[in-house]
Amino acid sequence: MERAPLSEPTPPPPRPAPKPGITRRKDGLRWLRAVFALIVAVGILGAAGAAGVGWFIYERYASDLPSVDGLRTYQPRVMSRVYAADSRLISELATERRIFVPIGAIPERVKLAFLAAEDQKFWSHRGVDPLAIARAGVTDLLQYGSGKRPVGASTITQQVAKNMLLGNEVSISRKVKELILALRIDESMSKERVLELYLNEIYLGLQAHGVAAAGQAYFNKGLDELSIGEAAFLAALPKAPGNYNPFRQPERAKDRRDWVLDRMTETRAITAEEAAAAKAAPIQASPFRRPETVPGAEWFAEEVRRQLVESFGADKTTQGGFSVRTSLDPALQTAADAALRKGLLAYDRAHGGWRGPVSHVDGGAALRANWASVLAAQARPPGMLPEWRLAVVTELVGDEARVGWMERSIVAAGGGVKTGAVLTSDLGWARPVRAQGAAAGGPATSLGASPKRAADVLAVGDVVMVEPAPGTAGVRTVGRADRVLLRQIPVVQGALVAMDPATGRVLALSGGWSFETSQFNRAVQAERQPGSSFKPFVYLTALKAGFAPSQKVLDAPFTLQVGKERWQPNNYAMTFSGPTPMRIALEKSLNLVTIRLAERVGMDAVAETAIGFHVVDGMPRVLPASLGAVETTVLRQAAAYAGLASGGREVVPSLVDSVQDQDGKVLRRAVPLGCRDCADEQTTPVLVDGRKQVVDAQSTFQVVTMMQGVVARGTGFAAGQGLGRPIAGKTGTSQDFNDAWFVGFTPDLVAAVWIGFDNNTSLGEKETGGAISAPVFREFMQAALKGKPALQFRMPEGLRLAAWDSGSGRVTDAFKADQEPGSTQGVIGVDAGSGGSGLSVSSSGVGVDSGMGGLY
Repeated sequence: MERAPLSEPTPPPPRPAPKPGITRRKDGLRWLRAVFALIVAVGILGAAGAAGVGWFIYERYASDLPSVDGLRTYQPRVMSRVYAADSRLISELATERRIFVPIGAIPERVKLAFLAAEDQKFWSHRGVDPLAIARAGVTDLLQYGSGKRPVGASTITQQVAKNMLLGNEVSISRKVKELILALRIDESMSKERVLELYLNEIYLGLQAHGVAAAGQAYFNKGLDELSIGEAAFLAALPKAPGNYNPFRQPERAKDRRDWVLDRMTETRAITAEEAAAAKAAPIQASPFRRPETVPGAEWFAEEVRRQLVESFGADKTTQGGFSVRTSLDPALQTAADAALRKGLLAYDRAHGGWRGPVSHVDGGAALRANWASVLAAQARPPGMLPEWRLAVVTELVGDEARVGWMERSIVAAGGGVKTGAVLTSDLGWARPVRAQGAAAGGPATSLGASPKRAADVLAVGDVVMVEPAPGTAGVRTVGRADRVLLRQIPVVQGALVAMDPATGRVLALSGGWSFETSQFNRAVQAERQPGSSFKPFVYLTALKAGFAPSQKVLDAPFTLQVGKERWQPNNYAMTFSGPTPMRIALEKSLNLVTIRLAERVGMDAVAETAIGFHVVDGMPRVLPASLGAVETTVLRQAAAYAGLASGGREVVPSLVDSVQDQDGKVLRRAVPLGCRDCADEQTTPVLVDGRKQVVDAQSTFQVVTMMQGVVARGTGFAAGQGLGRPIAGKTGTSQDFNDAWFVGFTPDLVAAVWIGFDNNTSLGEKETGGAISAPVFREFMQAALKGKPALQFRMPEGLRLAAWDSGSGRVTDAFKADQEPGSTQGVIGVDAGSGGSGLSVSSSGVGVDSGMGGLY
C-alpha cells in the first residue's frame, strides 16, 4: 500500500514592512547601551585599578608608619621649675622653653583664632579635608613652574602628624604618610586631645614651643591676659614665624594678624566690630623677661638639679615639667650669703694684701675728659657684688684717689655719671703683695708696708671695684667727693649650711664667694678635715660608755710609737693642765685629753658614733682620727650636729620637700614626722619621731650641755656674743691651719661654717675656727634668730642639772641617775701603757715626729 506523500512545511506568514525610521532608532539604542556598558566597565576597571593602586600605595607607606598610640599618653617636653619654701622661683630646668597648658585652660579666643587661621572645618572633618586638598591641588597646578612654594592643605590633625611623628620633608611620600596618619589619629583620639597637642607643640618663633611660651615671648603675658588681636597674631605665626616677627617686621606682622581677624569674623568667632577694634590697635610686642629668682640660691638649685637627675634622669628632669618644692628659706639664704662674704672679706683684708686693679687704661687729660666712654668698654669682673661699682681712677689729689663710675640703677640718686674718692685712711689693708701666693689660690707669702698715700696703691687709669661707704652713697660731702671704699674679690673660700634639726630640711646653703666665678659647691663637694669640730663625737662616745662630764683625764705629753715612727701631738697652747675634767677639756679643745679619752673608749666605738651620725661613711681606727684627721663635708657636719640637737637621732639632710609631675601627681615627698591621735579632734595630737636613735638621749644632752660651755666660755666664745640665748657648738682647726670651722646650734636651728683655700694651703698662723669662722656663725645667727624667742634645750627624763666646781670655776652639767656632780672614776691616762688602741703609749715627752702630724 502506497503511503501518501508528506506535506511541505507551511511557510511563516510574511512580516509587515517596517515603518520608516524605526530601524535606525533601535540600532542607536543598542549603541548607547554598548557605550554605557563600556563606560561602566571602564569605570569598574578604573575603580578597581585605583583601589588597587590605592591599596598598593597604602601598603607601601602604611607598613612602616609610626604608631599613633603614643600620642594618647604623650607628654610634651616641658621645663621643670624649682621653688623655695615660700613659693618664690629658684630656677628653671629646660632644654626647650615650653609651657604645657591643658586644653581646658587655654582661653577660647586663642583656640578660635588658630582654628580660623589653620583649620575652619576642624570639628567636622575626619582628619583630612578633601575639598581643601582639591583646591590646593588646582592652585599648585596653576602655579607650577612659577617657583612659588606649593600651597598646603594640611588640617590641624595633619600638622600634628607631621610635627610629632614625621618631619618637615617636602615630598609626596611624606604627604601620603601624613594623610594616612591623620586618618588614624582622628579615629583613635578625641578632637580636644588633638587640638591640645597642636597648641602646645607648634613652633611659633623666638624659641617658643606652644602658645603659652609664645605669649610670653612676644607679649610677656600669660594666655589669659592676651587680647583678641594678640591671640590673632599668635595664630598668624605657624606658617612662617620668621616672616612675621613684630620686632623686625611690624608691618608684615600686622597684615598677617589682620588677615586672621578677617577669618575669625568669617567663622563668627568674633563680631565685625571686635575685628575692627583689634585691627585699629598696633602690635605692642614686649620682650620676654625671665621671672626673678631667689638671689644667692644658685648652689642650692644646682644641688637640687643634681639630686633630681640622680633620681629621675636628665631627660625627665629637664623635660618632665616637674614642680619641685624645696626647703630653701630665701631670708636665711640672704643672711647666709651676707655673713659668709663679710667673713671672707675680713680675712682677705687682714691677710690678702692688694692684688692690683681689674685692668688699666691710658691716663692723662684725655682720660679725665672721656673716662665714661672708656669705662663703658670695660667688662664687669665675674664675682663682683651687686652693691659694688666698676670705677676708673681719674686723678690723684692729696690723700685721695678720685674715681668715676656709671650708676645704672634707676633708683640711684641722680643716676648716670657718679664720682667719688678713695681715702688713704681707708687703705691701710692694701699692702702690696710681694710674693704671688695669693694669685695661685693661697695666701700672700709676703706683704709690703702699709701705704702712706693713695698713690702707693692706685694710679690714674686703674679700673677698680669700689663700694659707696655706708651712709654716704648719693650724699655729697661739703668740700670733697663722696667717700668710696676700695674692694677686691677674695681668694679665700668658704661655705655655710643652715638646717632645721627636727626635720633635716636645709634652709640655706652657700658654697663659696660667688657661683658666677666657681660652680664648685664647697658645702657639698669639698672633702675637708673637720679638726676639733669632730671632738664632740669622741666625748659623746665616752658619755655613752658611762663617764660623767666631771670625769678627769690626764692632760700631759703623749707619745704613740708605731714601729719606728713616733707621733707626739700637742695642745694648741703648748701647755699641760694635768688631770682635767672632760667638761673643761672640751671647752678648751685639749688635744691630749681627747686622745687619751679616745684610747680608753676605743676607736671602734668612736668610729661607730661618727658613722652613725654620718660624719663619715668609714674611718681608720687610729688615734689621730679622734682629732679630726678624717674628711667630711660642711653638709655632713651640719647634719651630724643636727643629730645632737635632736637628742641623738639620725638626721638625713633634705633639700627637696616634694616633686610633682605636670599633672600634679606627687612623685617624691620628704618623709614627714608621724602623728598619733591626729584624727581625733578631742585628743591632743602627738608627733611621732620615727628617726633612728644613734646614741641615747641622755648622753646626747650631756654633751650638748658641755658644748654650751664651749660657746659661753671656751674656744667658741666669739660665736655667741650678743645672741642672748643658749648656743651649743664647737670650733675646729685642722693641721697647719688649713681649715677653720665652727658648727653650732640652738634647739631649732643648726649652722655649719667652713673657711679655707681650695688648694688646701694654710690660712696662716693662729687662724683658727674660733677666730675666723665663729664670727661668721654669729653674724648669720643674729639675722636668722632676730625676733624669735630664746628656746632652751629640752632635758630628757633620767637626768638632773647640777652645779659643781670644775677647778676652772663653777659650771652646770647634766648627770645621770648613778652619777654625782664632780664624780670621777680615777684619772684616765695616769696609768698609761697598752691602751684600747693596742698600741704602745708613753709619756716621755720626747720630740715629735714621723710625719703623722697633729691637729688642733
